[in-house]
Amino acid sequence: MSRRGFLKASALISLSATSKGLGVSIAKAQEGIPVGTTSKPIRIIMGGYGPPTTSFSLALKRIGDRLTNKFGDMVDVKYVYNILDLGYQGLDILWLVENGMLTLGYQSSSYMTERVPDLGLIDLPFLFSDSSSARAAMDGELGKILTARIEGQMNYRILGYFENGLRHISNRIRPIQTPNDLKGLQMRVLPSKVHLRTFELLGATPEILDLSEAIARIKAGTLDAQENPFANTVTYGVHNFHRYHTATNHFYISRPIFLHRQSYDEWPEALQVEMREAIKDAVDFQRQLKEKEELEAAEEIQKAGGEILELTPDQMNEFVEMVKPVYSEARAKYSSELLQLVDLRF
Repeated sequence: MSRRGFLKASALISLSATSKGLGVSIAKAQEGIPVGTTSKPIRIIMGGYGPPTTSFSLALKRIGDRLTNKFGDMVDVKYVYNILDLGYQGLDILWLVENGMLTLGYQSSSYMTERVPDLGLIDLPFLFSDSSSARAAMDGELGKILTARIEGQMNYRILGYFENGLRHISNRIRPIQTPNDLKGLQMRVLPSKVHLRTFELLGATPEILDLSEAIARIKAGTLDAQENPFANTVTYGVHNFHRYHTATNHFYISRPIFLHRQSYDEWPEALQVEMREAIKDAVDFQRQLKEKEELEAAEEIQKAGGEILELTPDQMNEFVEMVKPVYSEARAKYSSELLQLVDLRF
């Protein structure tokens, strides 16, 4: 493919950074460059909300390197690894991509449940027994249907799912071995009604908070507990404030990889195909790194003086029994098409 042919079929995002960060004119961000009037490369700006060393950031870099190696100076790949450093909240990545200020981003699917209610199905507690079964579901028919639901409600193209993974409870007050130990603890949860309901049933006092708000309150000692994969707990420094950690594996969270729809749709086919292949490769890469991160994070928690409790099967069953009402509510809420794609064991 010639450089001219590649560029003729493209659209660029115009983004001007200010001292406050991504100070962008939406009109400019969405303005296509007329065919044949520019020799500029296609700019692709990828963003996230973690340091450059996380599996997510490294996966973005892997995508960008592949595109650059394939197309050379016909593409201009930029990274905003952590929008929190620019004063944004984690949820802001949704509108930054939806309005074309970033080309590509990722976010936990729970953040999309207000716009795409069917995503609440995969927020159910103890839905997946392990990461392998969860991955198979998200890479299979369930993921295809949820992708169509997201694209029907939001201005994205969904090209894959990173793994946030199985989540655990941490807190500053006491060890958690039974649901009764959660009673009265002020706890941060993701913006999901299913998550909120789950921890209400378990006896905690859950609050929906964005990541940046939660970190600030944990550091200030005004928030007792949170739930996250071990890697996230360490990445955001929560393990320096929470001594008690329990490996509950209560939720599995995916992070959809989404692109600004108009930008992607206006790219030439060769770039679209390569982006899809690059993301497929990066998903496998990120998931493998995530497994390593979890092991290393557990070690870091213990080095910082934290305690990690492993529940016995009987103790785990206590948690499962307490949240069973969520499953009855799910059967009444979600379509048979979706329900038949997951194993509602309870």
